[in-house]
This record gives sequence, C-alpha cells and structure tokens, in this order.
Amino acid sequence: MSVLLRSGLGPLCAVARAAIPFIWRGKYFSSGNEPAENPVTPMLRHLMYKIKSTGPITVAEYMKEVLTNPAKGYYVYRDMLGEKGDFITSPEISQIFGELLGIWFISEWMATGKSTAFQLVELGPGRGTLVGDILRVFTQLGSVLKNCDISVHLVEKTPQGWREVFVDIDPQVSDKLRFVLAPSATPAEAFIQHDETRDHVEVCPDAGVIIEELSQRIALTGGAALVADYGHDGTKTDTFRGFCDHKLHDVLIAPGTADLTADVDFSYLRRMAQGKVASLGPIKQHTFLKNMGIDVRLKVLLDKSNEPSVRQQLLQGYDMLMNPKKMGERFNFFALLPHQRLQGGRYQRNARQSKPFASVVAGFSELAWQ
Repeated sequence: MSVLLRSGLGPLCAVARAAIPFIWRGKYFSSGNEPAENPVTPMLRHLMYKIKSTGPITVAEYMKEVLTNPAKGYYVYRDMLGEKGDFITSPEISQIFGELLGIWFISEWMATGKSTAFQLVELGPGRGTLVGDILRVFTQLGSVLKNCDISVHLVEKTPQGWREVFVDIDPQVSDKLRFVLAPSATPAEAFIQHDETRDHVEVCPDAGVIIEELSQRIALTGGAALVADYGHDGTKTDTFRGFCDHKLHDVLIAPGTADLTADVDFSYLRRMAQGKVASLGPIKQHTFLKNMGIDVRLKVLLDKSNEPSVRQQLLQGYDMLMNPKKMGERFNFFALLPHQRLQGGRYQRNARQSKPFASVVAGFSELAWQ
C-alpha cells in the first residue's frame, strides 16, 4: 500500500511549487508557546534537502521520517502520555496494566480451545516492557515481537474536491516548513467514504493493511486482536499533534525532537475487517480496566504495601489510568475475534459490534470477581 501511495507522487513532484499554501486548522498542531526561532535540527536539514530534491511530501511520509529516520541522530521514545503531558510514574501500576492485558489474552486463549500453538504479537512494542509484563502472566508461552510504525494522511475537502495536505518549505521564511494542499487528486483520497460528512479527515492505509491481515489470520486460524490507543469512532478531526517533554508541541517545529501521533479511527478499522471477524468496541479504558478487575488488583497491592510513598504512587497511577479527564476516556479498547466466539455461529452485526456472545468476553463485559 505504501508503494501505491508513493507511486502517486510522481505527477505531483513535477508541479511541486504549484501546491496551494494552506494553514491547517488543527488545534493540536501548536501549543501556542513555540520559540520565536525554529531550531535547525539534523532532521530539519534532512527534510529540507529531501523536499528541495523531490517536492512536497505527504504528512504520512513526514511522520515516518521524523519518528524512524536515523538522520535525526536519536529516536524519540514514546511515553504513555496524556494530552496535557500526564504520564505514569508508578512501575507497579504499569505492571498491573500489563497483567490485566495478559489476563485478557489468557481468557481468549481458553475460550478458543487452549491451542498449543500460540503467538503473542505486539505491534509497535517500543522497548518491549508492556509485553514483558504480559508474559509474566503466562511465562510458558512464547512471543513474537514486530515493530510497526503507523502514520496518517491528512485530507481536506475543498471546492475542487478532496485534496491531500503535504509538507513543503516555506518560501518566505528560511529553515521553516509549512502545510500546503496538493493541486490535484492523490491516492489517499480513495480511502475516504463517499458519505463522509467531515470536512477534513485523517486516513491511515497502513493500519487498514494490518487489520486486513489480522482479520484474515484470525478468521482462518483463530486467535484475537486487542487494540488500545487514543481514538474515536469516526467522529473526530484534527488529532495530529506533537509532544515534547510531556507538552504539546508544534508538529513542524524542530522535527526530530518531539513525538508525533494521531488518534486511531476505529470505524475505519472495523470497516477494513470486512466482516471476516467480529469486532467489539471501542470502549473507554476506564470501563475496560474496571471490567478486568483493576480495582481488585489495586486493593491487593495497597494491602501489601506499608510504604506511604509506594501507596501514593499506586493511587496516582490508578488515577492516571482511570480518571475520565486523564487517560480513562482518552484511551479506547477495540477487539477482533472469530465469529465462532458468537453463539452457535449465529450472530447479528450492527455498526458497532457483533452480538450476542457465546460467552463473556473479558474487558468488554463486567466479570464477577470473588
């Protein structure tokens, strides 16, 4: 899919300077407290050379360069951030998070027959600490780790039709980047639904390819996929944003020094599953973790701890995960499951999920804890 998108850039490069100057309206693009001068980072020099050579680049290509290209000299480590710079400081709470996800996978493993052939695959593991916590729950099972960098294409509705947003050099200011609109159609526009009502959309073909592959594998050989991320159900726009030192950061300022991210469109993931598997969610993180028994696990740890500082960290970490104003409602959980998990193979699909269930699916239904 990335080859298709890149192949469509040829005609655009020929008329690169005909791109339309454009100010993207996303409120998350800038914190409003950016430095007066744009620091010239190694990544900025690399991007400017690239754009001068080949013309404006897509936002998706910009994100991949900034997040993965060694030209910047180091890699941005993606913390578990809140949108106001919040992050988890308690290793115990981080471990609880991983343990609860491990319980979810064990639950699905048991529900699908306890197959002796089992793979635990984490897409985008970073340093692998999360999957390490998960593996503590079932240390006898193997794991396969694969890295996965997801980036998005930004597309704007104009009087001439949908036009993709590109990143270009600002001709008025030295060493500065700007957003421009493509002068003609690009392949990314093919991923927009004909009945789309939003006037600017973030599309992620790479995520669609991954979901298609996962859905096919789950339909043929069983298993389950659990997606946890910032996201929405096809309702939001302008979620592309940057973080630096746990604060919002202009995505075009000092590239290579900040993490770039965008919310997952779960309605797009559901659509790309193409009915091959059942889908559940998205549901808010605080609901999922509560259903998984986080309150019970927290109580156990509090009862075992006599150290006031540890107890305080546990409570603060719990608040970070569960508070609706923090990560509790910003993170969502979404699952793909075989249709066989539904009652007798008979199921009804609506816009949000498949039902009724043959058995309770952990996290998406409240469990009885004794």
